[in-house]
Amino acid sequence: MKSAVITFPGSNCDRDMHVALNKFGFKNKMVWHNDNEIPKSDLVVLPGGFSYGDYLRCGSMASKSKIMKSVIDFAKSGGLVMGICNGFQILVETGLVPGVLLRNKYLEFICKNVFVKVNDKDSSYFKYLDKKILEFHIAHNEGNYFCSKDQLKEIEDNNQVAVYYCNEQGQINDQYNPNGSIKNIAGIFNKEKNVLGMMPHPERMIDKSLSGEDGSIFFENLINNIK
Repeated sequence: MKSAVITFPGSNCDRDMHVALNKFGFKNKMVWHNDNEIPKSDLVVLPGGFSYGDYLRCGSMASKSKIMKSVIDFAKSGGLVMGICNGFQILVETGLVPGVLLRNKYLEFICKNVFVKVNDKDSSYFKYLDKKILEFHIAHNEGNYFCSKDQLKEIEDNNQVAVYYCNEQGQINDQYNPNGSIKNIAGIFNKEKNVLGMMPHPERMIDKSLSGEDGSIFFENLINNIK
């Protein structure tokens, strides 16, 4: 299986994602934001970081990068595109997934482990996953997911919520909402479920001795679903 990770000026999780993808069987290539075309891939990842220093809105400048036309075309053709943290912000700026990402509720940068509950297990990203509650890491200042009431109804009607913030037992309420996201939403799909935007970082949880292994479960499952 082949993957591509897009590197923007200010990306700082691109190498982490590269390591994670290679570890679990992807043959990954790093792609510079100013390239014209992505290589032939089964999965394209927009990584976390602070693309273009988070000037203007987070992800807004990166969404206009030269490579993004190829990424958008790939997504619209049914290709799998995953945006993590800043990558999620880039996805909403391109319109590949609905909504916006605002400043965190208490206007503070958050860096900690969180639990998320998988909502949709029919997508290529989560199908056949053994666990429904996963422990990932978050590190963001603008992770507060918001959308209009009409958008929220459409998202819920189409089952586009990918993961919710929760506690270790899977309870979903304000107490376990780290950033104020509407309905505890931590990640969403596009309507076709081939594009996933998610604030938590699975690539930071791929080593039991260093951090945790729920990211390992995620990536192993993902590559098995793509094969």
